[in-house]
Amino acid sequence: MVLIMTALGYVLGGMGLHSVSGLLFVLLGTAMTCGGACSLNHFLERDVDKLMNRTRNRPIPSGLIPANHAFLLGVYLVLFGVILLTWKVNLVTAFLALMTTFLYAVVYTPMKRLTWLNTFVGAIPGALPPMGGWAAATGRVEAGAWALFAILFIWQIPHFYAIAWIHKEDYTRGGFKMLPSLDPTGVRTMTQSLIFATILIPVSLLPTWLGVSSWIYGVGAFVLGLGMLWSCVYFARSRSVVDARRVLRASIIYLPLLFLLILIDFGLR
Repeated sequence: MVLIMTALGYVLGGMGLHSVSGLLFVLLGTAMTCGGACSLNHFLERDVDKLMNRTRNRPIPSGLIPANHAFLLGVYLVLFGVILLTWKVNLVTAFLALMTTFLYAVVYTPMKRLTWLNTFVGAIPGALPPMGGWAAATGRVEAGAWALFAILFIWQIPHFYAIAWIHKEDYTRGGFKMLPSLDPTGVRTMTQSLIFATILIPVSLLPTWLGVSSWIYGVGAFVLGLGMLWSCVYFARSRSVVDARRVLRASIIYLPLLFLLILIDFGLR
């Protein structure tokens, strides 16, 4: 999904696919830095991963890969990815990739043990890939790139709250300060899920308002946003794991359909 979002930013920013080699280089560099950040995350959370059911079978806690190997792999992937992006793409894209890695591995990963606000910090690197793709095509971070960033940032809040609600006991065992783990009544979790799902609707219309997409995308985005909000309403009413999974499924369906809408709209213009 990170590579799909990067490619989307590249195509929209460049108003089409003008360089296949340029796209391949940005995807390769992004894949390397993303993989490196994930490897570093596995290294940093290796002790906690042993405590949680959903992570105990990851490569390091299961003994498949030595911890120092994961650390070195992460460092080398990030280093080579940033060098490749600087050499073959541009400095802006390389900087965004490095910042994504830093925020994810160095800030967000340890922050999960300190405060429930980690979700908002973690949403920043999660929303940067299309901005990197846009910068790769244009050499700049323009309004359209910020619109894609805003959509992804807002989308992640109900998406991650649904995951955290499903696995809140697991997160508690791991010592992570996720909001659902600290919110036994669920009032704060449900309220924030509804707020951000509501905000997502006007934010998803930003590409239309900025002229990046037409009314065709705007209508589709509005309908998808209502579907996402409706799943959160069900979740807020029942506060059940079943409806948390409904939100999770809705969010997973929402994002690729939204980006498909953007591409279809772009192709029709």
